Amino acid sequence: MKKLPPLKMPEAEKEPEKPLLNGSIRINIEDKTIDVIKDLGRGAYGIVEHVRHTESQFEMALKRITAVSQEGKRFLMDRDVLEQTRESDSIVKYYGALFGEGDLWVFMEIMDASLDKFYRKYYGMENENSPIVTIEPFPESVLGKIAENVVSALDFLYKRRIIHRDVKPSNILINVKGQVKLCDFGISGYLVNSIARTFDAGCKPYMAPERINPSKENPGYDIRSDVWSFGITMMEIAIGQFPYPQAQTLFDQLKRVCKEDPPKLPENSSYSDSFKDFLAKW
Repeated sequence: MKKLPPLKMPEAEKEPEKPLLNGSIRINIEDKTIDVIKDLGRGAYGIVEHVRHTESQFEMALKRITAVSQEGKRFLMDRDVLEQTRESDSIVKYYGALFGEGDLWVFMEIMDASLDKFYRKYYGMENENSPIVTIEPFPESVLGKIAENVVSALDFLYKRRIIHRDVKPSNILINVKGQVKLCDFGISGYLVNSIARTFDAGCKPYMAPERINPSKENPGYDIRSDVWSFGITMMEIAIGQFPYPQAQTLFDQLKRVCKEDPPKLPENSSYSDSFKDFLAKW
């Protein structure tokens, strides 16, 4: 077990803006009261860790971000959306945040895996480029549970005029209780008259055609772009790989998305007609 490095906080900001909440449990967090259990993921500007509050033994996920300008904006957007979605059972729970000199910390509920890691484990794949070992299709009942919760999360966001803009397997989390939750709202945006206009936000292979190549007549996009990304995600989980053929370059891959028909399940797929119909409608 290791202690987190000290967070250099101004005196006025030594406690979270809001106390940490877990049902009836209320705890105050400082950097010295947090132990790291393990790393959950690392990026260019931040890290996500599984941590434990030493006094209460309450476990959480902690996202620590270096407060450079762009990442700082993503942190604030992520926190803002999480604040607004506390009531949703299909969105990862937000507990509180700490702000320091050069560091931004946000505390969330701990989940067990992201969907990209989960489906690769099911198919016996070591990584995204590994061959599929398991030939049995992904359980349709689990696909249904994933769909139910992600659609619920997107609907909850849409009613608050928020678009996620980065729906993909790695941003959907699951746990051993069978809960499925959407996460990572750092590049989300607010809809103005139901339209968004920022085109460079998100993981490009999962982007809808109208975001990759917007038309002059309709220079914006709406919630349907999240629905497209969700359809690609469901297809990927169902077949065990990204549904578009591997391309030499990102440009070639994006050109396929814009020019070709949406991918379909293989003709010999054993999935039900209702699931095939569900994917065909996205």
